[in-house]
Amino acid sequence: MTIARASGHPPVPVSFCAESDRRLVLWAAILASSMGFIDASVTAIAMPAMRDGLGASLAEAQWINAAYLLALSALVLVGGAAGDRFGTARVFVWGIWVFTLGSLACAGAQDAGQMIAARAVKGVGAALMVPGSMAMVSRAWPRAERGKALGMWASASTMTTALGPVLGGALITWGGDLGWRLIFALNLPLGLMAVWLIRGRTPGDRGKPGVRVDVPGAALASAGLGLLAWVLIAPEAPRWVWPLALAALGGFVAWERVAPAPMLRLGLFRNRVLALTNLVTLALYFALNGVMFYLPMAAVSAWGVSALEVTAAFLPISILIAVLSAPAGRLADRWGAGVLMAAGSALVACAYVGLWLAAPLGQFWAQVVPLSALAGLGLGLVVAPLTAAAMQGAEEGEQGAASGLNNAVARVAGLVAVALLGRVAAWAYGPEAPGFGLAGDSAAHLAATGAGFGTVALIASLAAAVAAALALTVPRPVR
Repeated sequence: MTIARASGHPPVPVSFCAESDRRLVLWAAILASSMGFIDASVTAIAMPAMRDGLGASLAEAQWINAAYLLALSALVLVGGAAGDRFGTARVFVWGIWVFTLGSLACAGAQDAGQMIAARAVKGVGAALMVPGSMAMVSRAWPRAERGKALGMWASASTMTTALGPVLGGALITWGGDLGWRLIFALNLPLGLMAVWLIRGRTPGDRGKPGVRVDVPGAALASAGLGLLAWVLIAPEAPRWVWPLALAALGGFVAWERVAPAPMLRLGLFRNRVLALTNLVTLALYFALNGVMFYLPMAAVSAWGVSALEVTAAFLPISILIAVLSAPAGRLADRWGAGVLMAAGSALVACAYVGLWLAAPLGQFWAQVVPLSALAGLGLGLVVAPLTAAAMQGAEEGEQGAASGLNNAVARVAGLVAVALLGRVAAWAYGPEAPGFGLAGDSAAHLAATGAGFGTVALIASLAAAVAAALALTVPRPVR
């Protein structure tokens, strides 16, 4: 049985493995995607301990996060095309190996520079691994059973994503100086297990030599985003970086217009639903990533909270997204995705205004955790309708491209948020010692940390409010 591809390439088999191997392929996809999903939250929780162990400045901490997001956001669309060209499972396994080796390099890093390089390697691995995860499940199961398989993949991945930060927080809290290194080393057994589960079980995964991979587009996107991150993170960056970054990004757009096999088909943006949905994604994920990255720094360095306790601010988000996604999807079918996206984004905006007001007091359990749960409630209303709107806005046969675009926009939003808001936090903190995100117990440090994180939360609330306003303009699909 075959299915034709809208790109004009020859049809590909719906199932590329034996029926007895489908569940093993599914578990391989779950293990690998979970490694990628939990990376951002675990790294944010581990950042205070990593900064202490590596002697990293705030700017270096930003680069530790940005290096991973930069490689992932610039290459994730290429990763999907590479799977079509060389075989989905083959590229998936390549990604696991690169991600795992990058994780081991992170575990052994001796200074911030080594950690930044290792995180970039991990981002390349994730760009190869993440697109293949869902694609493998889709190809391994026949159409009649595919929805059930994807549901199992999503629920299991959500569960591991929720538990990952808890395990990471426990290792950091009780593991001493090796705690933060162990959270990276754990990817070795997980990666080896995923590779073993899939090895030899996808004989139909041969790839198609005629598929082109947009290498020039990937190079221009990497250069443009990298230069943009540099100028946002480093106030001392040379003046020529801004125009060079804009030139590289403009060159990327110009190339994608004429590329024979573009990694980003610009015609997708002519669809109003798809364009507005991605603008909502950009604003909302800017807000989410900014708060989630800088909250652990404030909590651990100034509010007397352990790395394990910090997970209490992350756990409600994963749980509420898992619980509310299905009913929110049904309500979106009835009322339209824009209404749910607007309501959820508004709740996130309210939660982050609350964090702005609560930051000077630093009362983690009494104020920060309940407000994080309110943000999780809002995100639970948003995620499924946002995904559905992105898919509904795509033309038939371009759902994969629309999904990849939405994923890339979310990663770019995180990259820009962490790069930009670090400068905001440092400015609001002021020149006092020891600095934002570094441990201290003086009243001045508490007040300065509250000012730094509070300003981040305020800007994030404004971004979430913009997302809510944009969501109200998303038209309902014609039935």
